[in-house]
Amino acid sequence: MKLTSHSKLKFVAVAAVMLLTTDLAQAHCDTMSGPLIPEAQQALEKGDVTPILKWITKSDEAEIKSAFSQAVTVRTKGAEAKQLADRYFLETLVRIHRAGEGAPYSGLKNEPIDPIVALADHALADGSAEDMIGKLNAHMAQAVEEKFHRAVEAHKHKDKSVKAGREYVEAYVAYMHYIEGLHAAILSEGGHEHGGEAAHVEHTN
Repeated sequence: MKLTSHSKLKFVAVAAVMLLTTDLAQAHCDTMSGPLIPEAQQALEKGDVTPILKWITKSDEAEIKSAFSQAVTVRTKGAEAKQLADRYFLETLVRIHRAGEGAPYSGLKNEPIDPIVALADHALADGSAEDMIGKLNAHMAQAVEEKFHRAVEAHKHKDKSVKAGREYVEAYVAYMHYIEGLHAAILSEGGHEHGGEAAHVEHTN
C-alpha cells in the first residue's frame, strides 16, 4: 500500500520526537540483539568481512579489515581463543562504528532492544511501514489526548490557588511542548517534500 502524504507526515513527526526524547539512536548498534553484531558474527563464521564494511566509513576500512583478519586467524586456535577473538573484533567494530556516528562507546550490551527500535527493524524486514505507522500514530494520539485533557482539567481550577495555578502551568507547558515538538519535527524532517501541508499547520494555529 502506498503511504499517503498525511501518513508520512504523522510518521515523521512521531518517529523524530520519540528518537529525540529517548536517545534511541545511540542505544541500538551496541546491543547483542541489534542489527550490527549478529551480522558481524555471521561474517566471522564465513570468514568474509565484506558484508559488514557498510557499517563503517571508508577511512576505517583498513583498521577493520586488519582486526577481522586477526580475529579469523586466532579463532581457529580453540574454543577459548575463538571466544576471545570474536569479542575483540565485535568491540573494535562497534567502537569504530559509533565513533563514525559521533557517539561514545561504553561496551557491548546484552539487553533487549527498545520496542520502538524493534518495531522499526521489523518494518524494514517486512518491507512495509503500514503497521509501524499505525502503532506510532495510535501512540501519538494517546499522548496528545492525555496531555490535552490534563491541561483542560487544570485550567478549570487555575485561579483557585497558587498551587492550582502552578499545576495548570505545568500541564500547559507539557502539552504545548509536545505539540510544538511534533510540529517542529514535521517542518525539519518533511519540510522540503511537504512544505504546503506544514505551512498550512502554521497558519491554522
